[in-house]
Amino acid sequence: MASVHDSLYFNPMLTNGVVHANVFGVRDWVTPHKMALLVLLSELGRAGAQLGLLERRRLNRLLLPLLQGPDMALSRLRKAIEECCPHLAGSVHIRLKLMAEGELKDMEQFFDDLSDSFSGTEPEVHKTSVVGLFLRHMILAYNKLSFSQVYKLYTALQQYFQKDEKKDGADESEMELTNPEELDGKMEKEELDGPLREEEMACSGPLSQKQAEYFLSQQASLLKNDETKALAPASLQKELNNLLKFNPDFAEAHYLSYLNSLRVQDVFSSTHSLLHYFDRLILTGAESKSNGDEGYGRSLRYAALNLAALHCRFGHYQQAELALQEAIRIAQESNDHVCLQHCLSWLYILEQKIFDSCVLLEHSVNKSLHFGLPYLASLGIQSLVQQRAFAGKAANKLMDALKDSDLLHWKHSLSELIDISIAQKTAIWRLYGRSTMALQQAQTLLSMNSLEAVNVGVQQNNTESFAVVLCHLAELHAEQGYFAAASEILKHLKERFPPNSQHAQLWMLFDQKIQFERAMNDGRYHVADSLVAGITALNSIEGVYRKAIVLKAQNQMSEAHKLLQKLLIHCQKIKNTEMVIRVLLSIAELYWRSSCHTIALPVLLQALALAREYSLQYLASETVLNLAFSQLILGIPEQALNILHMAIEPVLAHGAVLDKGCAMFLVAKCQVASAASYTPQKKIEALESAILNLNEAKTYFAKVDCKEQLRDVLYFQARLFHTLGKTQERNKCAMLFRQLHQELPAHGVPLINAFK
Repeated sequence: MASVHDSLYFNPMLTNGVVHANVFGVRDWVTPHKMALLVLLSELGRAGAQLGLLERRRLNRLLLPLLQGPDMALSRLRKAIEECCPHLAGSVHIRLKLMAEGELKDMEQFFDDLSDSFSGTEPEVHKTSVVGLFLRHMILAYNKLSFSQVYKLYTALQQYFQKDEKKDGADESEMELTNPEELDGKMEKEELDGPLREEEMACSGPLSQKQAEYFLSQQASLLKNDETKALAPASLQKELNNLLKFNPDFAEAHYLSYLNSLRVQDVFSSTHSLLHYFDRLILTGAESKSNGDEGYGRSLRYAALNLAALHCRFGHYQQAELALQEAIRIAQESNDHVCLQHCLSWLYILEQKIFDSCVLLEHSVNKSLHFGLPYLASLGIQSLVQQRAFAGKAANKLMDALKDSDLLHWKHSLSELIDISIAQKTAIWRLYGRSTMALQQAQTLLSMNSLEAVNVGVQQNNTESFAVVLCHLAELHAEQGYFAAASEILKHLKERFPPNSQHAQLWMLFDQKIQFERAMNDGRYHVADSLVAGITALNSIEGVYRKAIVLKAQNQMSEAHKLLQKLLIHCQKIKNTEMVIRVLLSIAELYWRSSCHTIALPVLLQALALAREYSLQYLASETVLNLAFSQLILGIPEQALNILHMAIEPVLAHGAVLDKGCAMFLVAKCQVASAASYTPQKKIEALESAILNLNEAKTYFAKVDCKEQLRDVLYFQARLFHTLGKTQERNKCAMLFRQLHQELPAHGVPLINAFK
């Protein structure tokens, strides 16, 4: 980027005809690009009423990013002006051409004429407007230049214009060799409101202080709101290194470098940049101008606190505890209650890794409310609700607590925490098995507009909360058999959170899990087995559980049992109750398949007790279904039918399609088994009712393409139709069964010994 400044204060160096600065010292300086903007403003003032309202509105929207952003090539500037007003773009080009191909006095005269914009009773530009301030800065910066610097500026302008002329000549020769259709495909509208492209940043030189501040604030905002539109980590780091080369004490650049390193999980670079940020903050005196030694101490304690947070994020809990102790010591010496409350919150997070304790968290919430820290208090309430949800507290009490935190959010316009609260509610309803309520909360968050102001074209709410909600939404659609919709949601997630972004692991895990379930439903166990490695890399517990499911489906019972026993011990140790129940249900199924039906009952009763203790209603209903199946194979189908009525309603209301199909299949089995002792007329009615339930189960299984279960249902239906003497229906079911039986491998497992 071209830059000219006073050599009395800097050591200028000439590169490609452009004077560069080695540090930030002035707010702004004159460059050929800014001269092109001055010409644009001059021509805009001359055009006056000749410009239409729509053209003027477009130009006004264009001006702000041009004035704030870094320098750009003349060809891109011309193209941007042409999109708003082609006539004005031609006038700007002619004026620049006359100046560049004329004499030095033409440039002198141009700057002299700029002052006329402020003269008269009704000046063209107000001095305090955005454009007025820009004009005054440029005039002042130009007047401070020595003669040699003015000549260098004029030479830089000539090179700036000649470079554009050469590019135009190359483009014209390329157009002669290019088809019109191909050319139209290349001419796409460029978004000036959006972030800079990497190639544009690469060709720019050192930025002025204002441009650097704008660049840093823009990239920081994009990292928070829409990471996909920020520069790639490597490109952003390259630009930050260029900034720091010209001003090593630019603290904000070190902090953005720290955020950028966190994107790629680079612990060394992030620690290095964070320490440099606080070092520069102390050296520049930004924290101690008004507070003396207190500002110095404030930087030190918050440096230690941020370092503790960084180590905690990367799982270095011992180092995090040491840094946190240092922050607490300095904060206590300075009597800084705000810093101490932040330290208390992080202390709870560290202690949570060792044992579950609500004491620290409750104390933190009370103190935060006392010192007027709503953000910290709300985060504490959210953590408390999450902990109590895992402890099995009633949903109504948790929702009341979240309602109190929502009042804080809306009162203080804490947009980010509103999103977190809704995502938390979605996850809690999913934990309790209320998929309808979870779907409602997810839709609520997705239909909300952010309270934070962001630039045009920037995606709002690209936060972890939205990633969590969209992942739940994809899984809910997949559970109901809407795989196309789930794929669309996952595709949107991949676009919104690219693989190198910090929240990409969320959708990666859900994507792998959905693919795994589809492969298992379709009987493609080798495909499911290949997906286990990816799931394990993202979540080790889920990976081991899925591996055991594959082994069980492949009739490798002893290997599956060993794996499930190890997983059960580990989950009991870390108090992952939901996974403990799922493992117990899988172990019970292994006992069924091994004809150890009586051994399965205590395991199922243990799972049911845990599910009811921790208010996991859906898992409790699923456990009751498994108990009913146990009673069926033990020869008491009437009792199985009685307890089925307790569990089937939640499953049909909130369950996955596969679970609904299994439940209806089980009802039909119990009806058929119970009909053995009925009178002939009542037996026929029971069998016909069972056929209707089998039709419903068949619809559910077909929706998720579960061919193995479809084969079993068709076999069962064919037997029932044969008993009722319905030959045509029997033959139809037999034909469909034969087609599926030839397509799928038979494992030799009796039909009655499989609930799912």
